Amino acid sequence: MALTQQSALLLPEKFGNWIVGPVEVPTPGPGQLLVKIEATALNPVDWKIQVYGMFIEKFPSILGSDAAGTVDAIGEGVEGFAVGDKVVYQGFFVNPQATFQQYGIANADVTAKIPSNITVDEAATIPLGLATAALGLFDLYAAGSAKLFPPWVEGGRGKYAGKAIVIFGGASSVGQYTIQLAKLAGFSSIITTASLKNTELLQSFGATHVLDRNLSEAALVAEVAKIAPVVEVVYDAISLASTQNPAYDIVAPGGTLVLVLPDQIDAAKKSAAPGKQIVNVFGNVNAPDRRKTGQTLYSKLTALLEEGAIKPNRVELLPNGLAGIPEGLKRMEKDQVSAVKLVARPQETV
Repeated sequence: MALTQQSALLLPEKFGNWIVGPVEVPTPGPGQLLVKIEATALNPVDWKIQVYGMFIEKFPSILGSDAAGTVDAIGEGVEGFAVGDKVVYQGFFVNPQATFQQYGIANADVTAKIPSNITVDEAATIPLGLATAALGLFDLYAAGSAKLFPPWVEGGRGKYAGKAIVIFGGASSVGQYTIQLAKLAGFSSIITTASLKNTELLQSFGATHVLDRNLSEAALVAEVAKIAPVVEVVYDAISLASTQNPAYDIVAPGGTLVLVLPDQIDAAKKSAAPGKQIVNVFGNVNAPDRRKTGQTLYSKLTALLEEGAIKPNRVELLPNGLAGIPEGLKRMEKDQVSAVKLVARPQETV
């Protein structure tokens, strides 16, 4: 007999306190999978929704958008997956597709099998970070992208040899995947800002230069200019005013600055140096306008992971299953997490 009840981490109301409670196990529709979620990762958007009351208007709400686990049931018309497959997928902002629960719904066309060289916990670090990096740089179909040619598509590898890219926040989850995709795309200079303690890690992903994130704006702009006089693409994975302004200074006229948060660039700066494109990425492959690029990415993801072309974030496991997530989110809010992804195991919820 199929399980009908499960545990989920619930946000009962706007600005409410997290609680673990019972909810129904959802049923997969056409083109969908029901996944037993064995690992889910935490992202900044999760604590921001609770603290700032943004995005979500329907409560009680289940959050979470990174998941890995085992296929438990298959919806009508799905091919290429079987019950028992280990898979990784990105959740969405509706309860059945959220990932802070023990069972969730995945859209099969943006789901990938997990290769044997990475763990389920590691796989859970991938979806949101990779999507935000990939869609911000390489989505040819939607607004909110630099519209570079994707390196996972035939003919895309090495296409940007001789070019430079600057990535603010290289040690963040999004930053780590942006570096790896930039390497795959062939960028010759991959310059990133980070705490210098993370230099070796970021170089292992493909960064050619790691600059101290504590440099003054002027010093940072000067250092980048020494390495790469012309930078046509800048990706700001932090996107605070303190990073957006030097990022805008660095990007060349006619170039593109990718932001993950709303534009906070000084108006005077824009007036003094017009002709620079600013795009905001919505990093979710389930969004209707992002689905086409998501499908191309997920069709290649298993092979990219198997090859080691894309490596997961380092994992820090949280205790107590879903009940351990609120404390992890509080640590993220206080900026107490660096160069690791916090992961919870929903099946370990007491």
